[in-house]
Amino acid sequence: MVLMAEADAQSFLSELHSDVAWSFLSWIASFLIVFGGVAPYIPQYREIQKSGNAEGFSTHVCLVMLVANILRGFFWFGRHFEVTLLWQSIVMIITMLALLHLCCTVRRSSQMSTSRHFFTDFDPRYFWAWSHFLDYIQFCLSFTVLCLIITYLLIDFQLFVETLGFSAVLIEAMLGVPQLFQNFKNKSTVGMSVKMVLLWTLGDIFKTVYFITKATPVQFWICGAVQICIDIAIFFQVFTYRQGEREKYM
Repeated sequence: MVLMAEADAQSFLSELHSDVAWSFLSWIASFLIVFGGVAPYIPQYREIQKSGNAEGFSTHVCLVMLVANILRGFFWFGRHFEVTLLWQSIVMIITMLALLHLCCTVRRSSQMSTSRHFFTDFDPRYFWAWSHFLDYIQFCLSFTVLCLIITYLLIDFQLFVETLGFSAVLIEAMLGVPQLFQNFKNKSTVGMSVKMVLLWTLGDIFKTVYFITKATPVQFWICGAVQICIDIAIFFQVFTYRQGEREKYM
């Protein structure tokens, strides 16, 4: 009887330790999902601060992430997925606004032109090329209010909810496309932080595994797979353009 009691106690302690360890690992994974997405933008932020030049970074990356994460937030109201992913969206929105603020400050200090472009001009030629950070805030608020009204009216329609989710993750999957195009346009990756792209790739791999293991809606892990492919394409640009620059100066 004593031996059985000891065996039961040891089994209970083993299960308890296993549960604690699993809870700790789950907490760490959630923490990395929420704040790990910010990490790729720290090297880019410091690169812009150090050089005083934002031309190598495509601010359309910020546009993609802002739109995608605002839509993802509204998707949550229609289909309650992991709360961790909702917090990730909130943190990412704050990060993108901080990066935009830096880009606006740097460009305003370096531009000699007196011409100014504002969101309230509603001029499509200068969309996302406004002169002040406040204009980007106005766009985000306007887009959020529009999404709020549409979601409120159509929240009970499952097709709308699923389409909203696909739109959010599809736009997020295109995250690297503006930078891919910027590099192609410049025929160079100078001014782009390679560390940022490396962290993008590692984060996308981690996110995709997380999405699959947590059984999140299929939209999420499809997004992760597409992002990984785009990250690889940007690394190919880094190799190609820098190889060409070396040959040019030899």
